[in-house]
Amino acid sequence: MALRNILKQGDEALAKRCRPVTDFNARLHELLDDMAETMLSANGVGLAAPQVGVLRRAVVVLETNVPEGEPDRVIEMVNPQIIDADGEQDGPEGCLSVPGSYGMVKRPSRVRVKAQDRNGGWFEAEGTGLTARAFCHEIDHLDGHLFTELCDHILSDEELAAYYGSEGDE
Repeated sequence: MALRNILKQGDEALAKRCRPVTDFNARLHELLDDMAETMLSANGVGLAAPQVGVLRRAVVVLETNVPEGEPDRVIEMVNPQIIDADGEQDGPEGCLSVPGSYGMVKRPSRVRVKAQDRNGGWFEAEGTGLTARAFCHEIDHLDGHLFTELCDHILSDEELAAYYGSEGDE
């Protein structure tokens, strides 16, 4: 496994629609392994292949909704598509390709995704809260979109601190 360079906003690869994965081989396995290592090293909760310069439909997402005492786990999704979503959450969203910037983005509070695993087998995964947000965010990357297109403005440090300070008061 190896850490890969994360492309930053302004790189034209981040604005391109990715092609489906058709070869489920050692190169794909290496890409998924590298993406997971890169995401975890950067303290992210998701990473899409175009963020590391590969224009293929593959993402990794950190599942944080696990029972207490169990470690978070990485969900690998190849050729993912959202098949169901409901509810709404509005919260700050950031991106490893837009470091240090956060904006308020509305996303579904529950998302069901159909995807293939690293060997081509189909499966479904459901996410809520932060995981649902990450599913949507990473799939947007596969279509050439950044969260900055969905928010009204980038939050200042003060606005971000106020949001997290007030969230604990509820």
